[in-house]
Amino acid sequence: MKVLYFAWLRERIGKAEEEVVFPASISTARDAMQHLATQGEEYAYAFENPQIIRIALDRRHVPPETPIGAAREIAFFPPMTGG
Repeated sequence: MKVLYFAWLRERIGKAEEEVVFPASISTARDAMQHLATQGEEYAYAFENPQIIRIALDRRHVPPETPIGAAREIAFFPPMTGG
């Protein structure tokens, strides 16, 4: 699955995107984020406050409990502000 990171998540992880093969046990967007948080210090730092991270599956914002299903892309965003 293509994984995209935006803003300070990208800066903390050190890359804008990557291909990830998630274990079969990963079924929701939250599971994917929790799995990524175990992939090294930079990931743990990026996802240290998961309740503020926004998630999109195939370019559609979704709640963390959304099943990944057949999605081809998951993106993680920090909180957004308007102006």
